[in-house]
Amino acid sequence: MHPNPIYRGTERQTNLDFAAKRGFGVLSINGEAGPLISHVPFVMTEDGRRIEAHLMRSNPIARALAGGTRPAILAISGADSYVSPDWYEMEDQVPTWNYVAVHIRGDLKLKHDADLRPHLDLLSANFEARLMPKAPWLTDKVDPDALAKLLRMIVPIELEIGTVDGTWKLAQNKPEAARLAAADAMATAGIGSETADLAKLMRAPPEKID
Repeated sequence: MHPNPIYRGTERQTNLDFAAKRGFGVLSINGEAGPLISHVPFVMTEDGRRIEAHLMRSNPIARALAGGTRPAILAISGADSYVSPDWYEMEDQVPTWNYVAVHIRGDLKLKHDADLRPHLDLLSANFEARLMPKAPWLTDKVDPDALAKLLRMIVPIELEIGTVDGTWKLAQNKPEAARLAAADAMATAGIGSETADLAKLMRAPPEKID
């Protein structure tokens, strides 16, 4: 997390909503030889208390969880972009990088194998709904024997959500006119769709709570 408090302090629910919408993050726990990291798609429970995901059974994190619950962090990144000093239309500026990131810490554990199929159905339904009007893909479309073989290769996991920290670095340290000018320039820079998303956030950063 960025140390400047002007980029932090976004309310917990805003950070959780951002994480749930992204649905993909970097999961990490401490291992015997150092940090263990895995990139995972996930779904958040409706009450915002837990995150459900899955890992390959052979994943080092899954193996570590066989020994019991472990403290973990899930890092979710959003849009990011280089910011040219020229975009501020101010003197004596320097390059920087704007971005959004949320870190969720909590207790990570394995779930029962019986929870795997419902989790996968919910996970795919969550993302398939974003492809409307495409007809949703359903797990039932997979041959039962082939599906059973695939399910044996993965395990369901659950992160009990504890602390939630967010960094929304969107040029809030600049005068409003400079921030908006940078947002306009970024939106037309042609770097990609995420740049347009970041520019939109720069025009209206989330409010910081005291």
